[in-house]
Amino acid sequence: MFAKLLKRREKFRFLPAIPPGQRVYAVGDIHGRDDLLELLLAKIDADDTARGPSETTLIFLGDLVDRGPESASVVKRLRILSQQRPRVRILMGNHEEIFLAAHARDRKALRLFSRIGGRETMLSYGITIQQYERLDYAEMADVLEELIPSDDIAFLTALEDLIEIGDYLFVHAGIRPTVDIADQKPSDLRWIRDQFLSYTGFLGKMVIHGHTISEDIDEQLYRIGIDTGAYETGNLTAIGLEATDRWYLATN
Repeated sequence: MFAKLLKRREKFRFLPAIPPGQRVYAVGDIHGRDDLLELLLAKIDADDTARGPSETTLIFLGDLVDRGPESASVVKRLRILSQQRPRVRILMGNHEEIFLAAHARDRKALRLFSRIGGRETMLSYGITIQQYERLDYAEMADVLEELIPSDDIAFLTALEDLIEIGDYLFVHAGIRPTVDIADQKPSDLRWIRDQFLSYTGFLGKMVIHGHTISEDIDEQLYRIGIDTGAYETGNLTAIGLEATDRWYLATN
């Protein structure tokens, strides 16, 4: 009986695949660590070259900014990279959402921005610690408007909500289980946590996500989390995908 059950499970085992001729690398939450991003991009390029010709897509899962010391450099690097390479795709994380709302003078967003790493983001754009500590929220909005280049705001505003390639779905935080992919709300894609992480059923695709930090890669039956807490651990992680193969690259 047990052997029959195992055979049934094996028969319906989900083996996700990337379409033929394509290769995908997805990078977890960067959070202002441009030093790690530079290192990981070099590793990805070397790995991609070693594996031979392919139509290669680079995906960044969001949370480019806040907490780490070099958010401005991360945004600039990825903005330029997306102009230079045709198959670079970037998701909007919850930190980009709050950053943009704070820049648009939303008072609630300004308060949250200052609590979740916005201080480091503003310092990376050139304000001093002394200047930052004297700001009230109205003044912070003024400084954000002055500091942040319009090219960066346009770039961040245009980030994607989700990306589908073959049997894989790439999102920042996760999806709401039992809701069709086409009906997912941006707020869930950027913020969801427990209801997604605790769900063990089939999600329609193999979901690749960041948002929730884990000590190592969080590989589950129908989802893989690759946020390894780069801003505090020094470990920025990427997953590589081709056909039914997958592998990992990391800075640590």
